[in-house]
Amino acid sequence: MIRRRSVDWTLNALTYAVLALMLAPIVWLVLSSLQTSSQLSTGTYDFGSPTVDSFRTMWDAVDFERYFRNSLIICTAAALLATAFAASAGYALARYRFRGSGAFGLGVIGTQLIPGSMFLLPIFLGFVWVGRNTPFQLFDTHLGMILVYTAFFTPVSIFLMRAYFQAIPRELEEAALVDGCTPFGAFWRIVLPNATPGLVATAVYAFLFAWDELLFVSSLTQQNAETIPLGIRTFISNYQQRYDQLMAAGVVATLPVMLAFFATQRWLVKGLTAGSVKG
Repeated sequence: MIRRRSVDWTLNALTYAVLALMLAPIVWLVLSSLQTSSQLSTGTYDFGSPTVDSFRTMWDAVDFERYFRNSLIICTAAALLATAFAASAGYALARYRFRGSGAFGLGVIGTQLIPGSMFLLPIFLGFVWVGRNTPFQLFDTHLGMILVYTAFFTPVSIFLMRAYFQAIPRELEEAALVDGCTPFGAFWRIVLPNATPGLVATAVYAFLFAWDELLFVSSLTQQNAETIPLGIRTFISNYQQRYDQLMAAGVVATLPVMLAFFATQRWLVKGLTAGSVKG
């Protein structure tokens, strides 16, 4: 009994230690955002007299509202589209056996083994070609970035949704078909409502990764579709480092991610773990 308690206390202590290590950078980010530029530069922190001047100057200095708005539009649209495509493809792979289904499933996952940077130049050249030869403009547009992020996050989203659909009993669909539903009606009215945790988990996953992406948005945008990672980068240049505004921008960029995670935590955890248990 004593040994079991000591093991429990040790595990609890390790858990709290790991939690403290993970939360320390976030706490330091918030505290630093409440200091002035001179205090951060000289290391003379005054936590007893916080100030929010860095948030006001940050918002106006680089038109941070534009970066924030672009991130919301691009990341939300990409997450919803990737989830919609993944729901359709994941359901087909989970319920139907057709010629090439196994190869298609392996191919979807295999795309994740290729470094994303290898796609950068072909995508850039493709955007330029489309802009010159068609009336559509993809470079430095919301549409272009939405298409890129949707294509990148759809394969993993298909894998997540396939695992979740496999965990939903087939008997639910069979009962709906007996009651007169069409196969699509059973999918729309029975399967999708039961797959809500998986859909939420997939959408949040795609949103979070798109929110932090920097490589492609820095290469495929110039002014109109720049997102928050580019906005944060503007606070550090060759001639000045505005650390107070940089910390404030980090806090503002982190808030939507944290709110999205905590608002959907229950569905997110359930959706990510449901595929591991069938029945």
